[in-house]
Amino acid sequence: MTKKEIVKKISEDIGLTQLKTKDIVQRTLDAIIQTLVSEGRIELRNFGVFEVKQRAPRKARNPRTGDKVYVPSKNVVTFKPGKEMEELVRKMDPSKLPLEEEGSDVDEENYGPVEPVAEPQARTTAD
Repeated sequence: MTKKEIVKKISEDIGLTQLKTKDIVQRTLDAIIQTLVSEGRIELRNFGVFEVKQRAPRKARNPRTGDKVYVPSKNVVTFKPGKEMEELVRKMDPSKLPLEEEGSDVDEENYGPVEPVAEPQARTTAD
């Protein structure tokens, strides 16, 4: 769903023009952004918490060349859904959701890259 679709739905629900509704939606989003920039955190009850966190610097590898690269620290926005949203999402029909790409290097629990498991080697006995 896009912002335009959200504006259309809300304007139909409350009987305001799309122009006025768009202004309200945009001002709400701007207020969220400004609060994050100034305070670093905004909690919207029954929705969730947006928070600015600093990602630590790290060493990475350029996948094309294989060279090691330094990635500096950076600020990122995290989102933790509220209890109500979490419960409603859990109850969703999985058949209506897009599937994650097959062969992804993230495990089912989303704990990070999956390390390949070595196949057990056949045991040989020396007599």
